[in-house]
Amino acid sequence: MDLGLKDRVYVVTGGTRGLGNAAARELVADGAKVVVTGRDEQGVADAAAGLGPNAVGLAVDNADPDAPVRLIAAARDHFGGFDGILVSVGGPPAGFVADNTDEQWQAAFESVFLGAVRLARTAAAELPEGGVIGFVLSASVYEPIPGLTISNGLRPGLAGFAKSLADELGPRGIRVVGLLPSRIDTDRVRELDAMSADPQATRAEHESKIPLRRYGTAEEFGRAAAFLMSPAASYLTGIMLPVDGGMRHGF
Repeated sequence: MDLGLKDRVYVVTGGTRGLGNAAARELVADGAKVVVTGRDEQGVADAAAGLGPNAVGLAVDNADPDAPVRLIAAARDHFGGFDGILVSVGGPPAGFVADNTDEQWQAAFESVFLGAVRLARTAAAELPEGGVIGFVLSASVYEPIPGLTISNGLRPGLAGFAKSLADELGPRGIRVVGLLPSRIDTDRVRELDAMSADPQATRAEHESKIPLRRYGTAEEFGRAAAFLMSPAASYLTGIMLPVDGGMRHGF
């Protein structure tokens, strides 16, 4: 299936590792050009090099108010256009209600929530008809995940923001979509499993609750993200797609 991605230009934040990088790889593989971001300069350079000539890296922090303008300018300067942004943000610190400090909450709000809002708001003002704004969120949008209190507090709010944005931008032909990963086999999920006394038993327990009986792969997530960001999904907006092996049973 041709997703219609050839020569389209996307910004992918958090694109140096994990789910953001997986999405960037699939976009490039289908012919798109990407600007990938991260906070570490060397990590950004390595990720861009690994993606090939149709990728460029820019070291920015999503919490930086100037980040959105810089990223869109980089897309236009390097590739001559701007067709969409996929906002992927690393997970905030793990912890239960009593564990997380005010400082952790504030830092996560600036990066995970307000940073994403700024990126989407700036992109909305710059995108042409046919553009798309995507958010990598979490299954916690629908059900809290134990030990991820900050994420449980912020991700559902971003989903609500994305739904509102979809209504506002729809008449301009701009789509807004979200992806809700659950147990995808990434460094982040392995770190969470390692917090238990017996990581292997923890993984086996989680897999037993997944209808497909396994964790997803980063590549599987990336393919879902590339489809939603592509012209092939041109009549999909305002949706939150669970990428969870069937764990969510509601409609």
